[in-house]
Amino acid sequence: MDQDMAGPLPDTAMVLPEHRALFYGGAWHDAAQGRTFEVFSPGSGVSLGRVPDAADEDVDAAVAAARQAFPGWRDTAPAARAQCLRAAAQIVREHAQALALLDALDCGNAFQALLGDAAIAAAQLDFFAGLVTEIKGDTIPMGADRLNYSLREPLGVVARIAAFNHPFMFAAGKMAAPLAAGNTVVIKPPEQAPLSALRLAELLQDVFPPGVLNVVCGSGKDTGRRLVRHPDVAKVGLIGSVAAGKAVMRDAADTLKPLLLELGGKNALIARPDSDPQAVACAVVAGMNFAWCGQSCGSTSRVFLHDDIHDEVLRLLPAQLARFRPGKPESPATAMGAIVDERQHARILAFIKQGQEQGAQLIYGGNVPTEPALAGGFYIEPTVFTGVTPAMALAREEIFGPVLSILRWHDEASLLRDVNGLDLGLTCSIWTRDLSAALRLAHAVEAGYVWVNEVGRHFLGAPYGGFKQSGTGREECLEELLAFTQSKNVHVRFDRTGGSAAGQGGVEE
Repeated sequence: MDQDMAGPLPDTAMVLPEHRALFYGGAWHDAAQGRTFEVFSPGSGVSLGRVPDAADEDVDAAVAAARQAFPGWRDTAPAARAQCLRAAAQIVREHAQALALLDALDCGNAFQALLGDAAIAAAQLDFFAGLVTEIKGDTIPMGADRLNYSLREPLGVVARIAAFNHPFMFAAGKMAAPLAAGNTVVIKPPEQAPLSALRLAELLQDVFPPGVLNVVCGSGKDTGRRLVRHPDVAKVGLIGSVAAGKAVMRDAADTLKPLLLELGGKNALIARPDSDPQAVACAVVAGMNFAWCGQSCGSTSRVFLHDDIHDEVLRLLPAQLARFRPGKPESPATAMGAIVDERQHARILAFIKQGQEQGAQLIYGGNVPTEPALAGGFYIEPTVFTGVTPAMALAREEIFGPVLSILRWHDEASLLRDVNGLDLGLTCSIWTRDLSAALRLAHAVEAGYVWVNEVGRHFLGAPYGGFKQSGTGREECLEELLAFTQSKNVHVRFDRTGGSAAGQGGVEE
């Protein structure tokens, strides 16, 4: 944790955004039709108030403001754009405690984990600020009397649609690359947890020129669909489920706009017989992201343990799992908070019941806590199943909850068939002391982000993204920045005394 993020917690009442309105064009606006929706805290069920529910005309107004601001921001010197991003990063660091507490109240994840989200968002803003001079073109030799060069230009208005598991980090961090490239941005925060995006707009409304950063809230699917379908939105970035990604791709088809999609995962952790059971047990729990109640696309929710170490790893798991007892999200002592809402809570419990009905053995957790202090919230204990087979729903469906499935293996060919047998391929973690085996498996698994003797960590500069239906494109790297640009080629023929007219038919002489 950054030193400047430490200190006493702010008053809960002081972290809520002052403005409950849509932010575009540098100003706050009520929803045109006066619609609002209520936001509830997953940890207690208590109302956090109402926020505007954008209609089509509100989305149109936000996009228009972003489009109007685009030429000025595009023509702003890259160093000046970088300066704005660095100023935003510093503001995020200064308000990290309050932002983490706000997200804890709004999305249910644990405060301590969300402090890390604020740090990551600030780091992403700084990272892309430092890459602005890497938006480079090329020159092509054409002879002494001609110049041919390419350059990269921003796309225009970019829509960023965020998921509920990291509301602030996705709002602040995912605006960094498009803004650094010279685009303007419209952020659509998750309906389950929109408050930190509104607070972000409050904090940064004087950092960027009016219309460069815009935030529109909306319940249901209409706000996002309007953004995706809008002819003046040049590109859409989505973090969400596979189903949401497919819907966005369909809606983007009419305008042929490019997409950047980070979608679901049913990720594997593979432990070979030579790996250390204690290290594997720690990795199994860390990779499941119980600090987020398992609500993470990158969670290694399928654990493949070799027969030789299977029983020993299971013996060691309870000690690791005991660190994650559900508690009030806003408490600094809580390691695992609440599920985001009642619908997701019921869905996870249905998967747990189905797993038992299909013959998997529940060896840990699986219950709703009964402590009076947690009444009214949406909590589920860390849950572990053994005896899971590849055909079970536990091994095939992205549950997006604290449910871990353990499978046995002994034959590498069968292992790879089962690991690669899904339409998803986001992450994979491999545990072994054998370097050649590690590299062989790393090449064989169908996943976009592979750890060896590590799990869960992201590294700025390393391209993050999935294979198959886990998404398109890569983030957290130079490739993400360039994905928000388009290439233009310019050919210049210098005047030659007595020279002929322009070349015929575009064919080189």
